[in-house]
Amino acid sequence: MSASAAAALSSVGTRSAPTAVLAQQALACEFDSLPADVVELAKQCLLDWFAVTLAAWDDPLVRILIADTEEEGGRPLATLVGRGGKVSRLQAALVNGAASHALDYDDVNLWMNGHPTVTIVPALLAQAEGNKVSGREIIAAFVAGYETAARIGWLVQPSHYRDGFHATATLGAFASAAACARLLRLDAGRAATAFGIAGTQAAGLKSVFGTMCKPLHAGMAARAGLAAARWAARGFTSRGDILECPQGFAATHSHDFNADKALGPAPRGFHIRNNLFKYHAACYLTHAPIECVKFLRLNHDIDPAEVQRITLRVDGETDKVCNIQKPATGLEAKFSLKLTTAFALAGVDTAAMESYSAANANDPQVVQLRDKVDIQFQGGWPHTLAEMDVELADGRHLEARHDSGVPEDDVVRQSEKIVAKYRALATPVIGAQKAEALLANVQRLEALDTIDALLAGAVR
Repeated sequence: MSASAAAALSSVGTRSAPTAVLAQQALACEFDSLPADVVELAKQCLLDWFAVTLAAWDDPLVRILIADTEEEGGRPLATLVGRGGKVSRLQAALVNGAASHALDYDDVNLWMNGHPTVTIVPALLAQAEGNKVSGREIIAAFVAGYETAARIGWLVQPSHYRDGFHATATLGAFASAAACARLLRLDAGRAATAFGIAGTQAAGLKSVFGTMCKPLHAGMAARAGLAAARWAARGFTSRGDILECPQGFAATHSHDFNADKALGPAPRGFHIRNNLFKYHAACYLTHAPIECVKFLRLNHDIDPAEVQRITLRVDGETDKVCNIQKPATGLEAKFSLKLTTAFALAGVDTAAMESYSAANANDPQVVQLRDKVDIQFQGGWPHTLAEMDVELADGRHLEARHDSGVPEDDVVRQSEKIVAKYRALATPVIGAQKAEALLANVQRLEALDTIDALLAGAVR
């Protein structure tokens, strides 16, 4: 926690004014005070964001949003990543934000219980483009937004997510507002007001998972936060205590109010150190079962035709997130524990976007495996833990256990994995030369005087 945020805590108390404290903490985030590994993690998040956004440049939901944007018109100020062309800043935040979550291949933070980067980066880039904003400022603002997302997550969890709110949409609006308030250098009062403007826009329901509305949530959050900060800068009013006030965000969106925990020390010093990157293009809660299958396939000679039964034990909360029983589309497939498990057993590449198709979802051999998966929901387990028992025709039982909620402890090794993922996703879209130039710019982001070159190189 920054010195100014700590001072705010001592003056206002942890429970009485979390909005003010979090706003001040976001404003106090400076590049020079960030540890080297936090800077590296921020750049990894940005590179991963470009990868998944470029890969979704022609996704159906992106085409729909761009068609509507073109019909609406607007001042061309901010670049549409992948597709090219410029639109208004708020339009770019919406479209790029939705695109970056379209594949459900973007990073996760379990303290937020959602996807932080896709709500922050689109807003920051939209506001920064053409305004001579340095890479150092982007990094500091990104970390400010990221830490805000995780802290508000703990303020209102676990009931906020459990009761049906999509935290990427709701908490993401605050994350975007915090990041943009820091980028615009608002004063403390206007930053808290930006939280108020964002809070009254924050919306998103888990019931729409498996449809285009889930990725739309990321775009809505990015746009809401950017608008909140811009409007607050112009004098637009709202409450400065939106998180804690009667009938405010916490009171209406949660049965919990964990201010002491939310404003206390972050695990490992910074919440971004608990960022989780995706290496399978599906809902993160399907990753542990997929990894169980990968372990079994690596260590045993499994013939899918010999599989009699797959018993999968996961936390009961996954039933509300990714348990579509008989997915018929590629998008639904990403939210099916049974089908992604079957994919992995059948040798379908769960890291490849093209694997999540209607054809694969309805493939008779895959469906047969899918229907052999018996899910046993457990109470009080970590959301990211899975245990698996595969029964074979010869009577053998193969067992595996995996927790996908453990962050990588080697930042360099993680960087190598992110770069490989980036190249695999970005190169087919923008070509090797542009992809390598964009990679180099992200890796030296703190040396850039302006981020315009990033966006100029991130188009077809």
